[in-house]
Amino acid sequence: MATTNDLKNGLVLNLDGQLWTVTAFQHVKPGKGGAFVRTTLKHVLTGKVVDKTFNAGTKVETATVDKRGMTYLYKEGTDFIFMDGDTFDQIPVPAETVGDAADYMLENQEAVVATHEGVPLFIELPTSVELVIEHTDPGLQGDRSTGGTKPAKLETGAEIQVPLFVTTGEKIKVDTRDGRYLGRVSEK
Repeated sequence: MATTNDLKNGLVLNLDGQLWTVTAFQHVKPGKGGAFVRTTLKHVLTGKVVDKTFNAGTKVETATVDKRGMTYLYKEGTDFIFMDGDTFDQIPVPAETVGDAADYMLENQEAVVATHEGVPLFIELPTSVELVIEHTDPGLQGDRSTGGTKPAKLETGAEIQVPLFVTTGEKIKVDTRDGRYLGRVSEK
């Protein structure tokens, strides 16, 4: 248990059996009436964002979320198998939990797996990953109708937009949050 005075960004609260992450909070002391805390909460599983107000000093139940660096090993059925580097325990993470992160994951890639009481909640990838372009059509000179980008299929199967000069087989850097092209990776 904690009080509203202990709130901080990233803290996970257990409200009526649902897990919510605090993404923003503000202590408000109006001239009249009692102080209160305005929060923006993000549902851990669905990603839904809500605003909630608590009276100052209200007790809130916190949830222990264990975040560990793990290695993605392979996919088995609909589950993604991750291994804890310290204990070598392997845990299956359902595809719904992995979500869009699957578009940017290769085998043996490091990721942070957040669990609560042994149940995987979400996966955090590094903000950018390096992937090889499996296929993209050659860019045509003078083709600027699409703002100078073309679709490219990555080695993970995901499709993103890349500049016209990028070719099949090149390694590029991709933002895992929104799938943006961040640049080419020069091979050493």
